[in-house]
Formats: sequence, structure tokens, C-alpha cells
Amino acid sequence: MTKSVNLFIPCFINQLFPSVGWDTIKILEKAGVKVEFNPEQTCCGQPHFNSGYWKDSAKMAEEFIKLYSNNLPIIIPSASCAGYIIKHYEKHFEKNQEKLDAFSEIKSNIIELTDYLVNYLRFTDFGASFPHRITYHDSCSALREYGIEKEPRTLLNKVKNLTLTEMNERDVCCGFGGTFMIKFAPISTAMVQQKVENALQTGAEYIVSSEASCLININSYIEKNNIPIKTAHIATVLASF
Repeated sequence: MTKSVNLFIPCFINQLFPSVGWDTIKILEKAGVKVEFNPEQTCCGQPHFNSGYWKDSAKMAEEFIKLYSNNLPIIIPSASCAGYIIKHYEKHFEKNQEKLDAFSEIKSNIIELTDYLVNYLRFTDFGASFPHRITYHDSCSALREYGIEKEPRTLLNKVKNLTLTEMNERDVCCGFGGTFMIKFAPISTAMVQQKVENALQTGAEYIVSSEASCLININSYIEKNNIPIKTAHIATVLASF
């Protein structure tokens, strides 16, 4: 029996990396999953929440609950979005039991992409081939809020012709942090410089991550400084078949 899922595409993927959204659909379908996408979806509200605009993020949280009430898994190719929804949506509904109950009904359905592939579907080999040396960047949200680390590596180790070399300080932040990269630009730049230098020391051709928001910061530094290394979302690597 074909499994069906809801696919939630974060706003930064929709606006800056739309191909990652299509690659996510491609690998889910390869894994035998029917993908449902609601064109009425909007931002999860994380940027507003982190910047203190809780009234705005609460409206987005309410809209999210309305859109995804069909009891299907809600797959998100971003641990920061998934982690934010799981860990913080309840704060918006503390004084509204009806909405809190509605969120509680779908909370367990919210699953980050690599977590879903490895731990729910048990589908790890897509027959992908990516003939490059890569290093993997763990986002802060993935490690510390959502809680994934082994899952992306399990998937990457199944990709043919791919060589994964771990960088030093791989669990250190890249400096993105949402508006942090704008409000504290010198600090953010120093952090991403360190991240890229550690990646270069591995001899990698690509920095791969499951977090597109991190890749925004990393890739902007690489392009600005004309550094000979590229970035790729893990969905793109897995979709190379």
C-alpha cells in the first residue's frame, strides 16, 4: 500500500532553493511515497518568533494547524522548521485549550526529511551517484533542537562514488542564526569563515547539509570570497539518480 505524506516546504527553500523542493519530492516518490502539497501553505513563523513578533508567528501557527489536519505525516526538509514547530508552537496556545488540543493531534506527525527516510521508511539507498568528495555540516537546530546526526550520514554513505570526510569542529555553528547574521554580521562572518576553512582542510568539493538556511550563509561567504568549494542540500545529492 502506497504511503501518503504532506510536504511542507520552508519559505527559504521556496524563495531561494526551489530545486531542493523538487528534489525532495523526487526522493520521496522514489521511496514509494505519494506526496501531497497544499499550495495554501505559508511560513512556519520561525523568523517572526525568533525576532520577537509572537503575534505574527501565532497566526502562522494557527494556519499551519488548519492546513495539516488530515493525520498524514508532515515531512519537512529542514530540522530548524520542524524543531521549531515541535518545540515552540505550544507556547502560542497556552491560553487556548482548543488550539492546543488541535496541535497535540498533529504534533507527532511532524518529521524532518532524513529522519523520516531512515527511521520511519527504512529506505536509505536511492541508487544515487555523486562522484565528489564532500564534508557534512550539522546545523545547530538539527543537532540540538530536533536531534538528528546519524541519519544524514546513513543516507550519504549509501550514495555511490561519494567520499564523505568529516571536518574539524563539525558541530560548531556556521553563524547563520536567522537574523543573527544581519544583526551581528562581523561575528557571523568570522564563524562562517571558520566553518569554510575547516571544510577546505578536508579537501572536499562540496559542503552538504540538510539545512538550507545554513547553506544561505555558507554559500554567500563562498561566493563573495571566490572560494573553490560548492554547497548542496542533501536532498539534491540523494536525487542524483
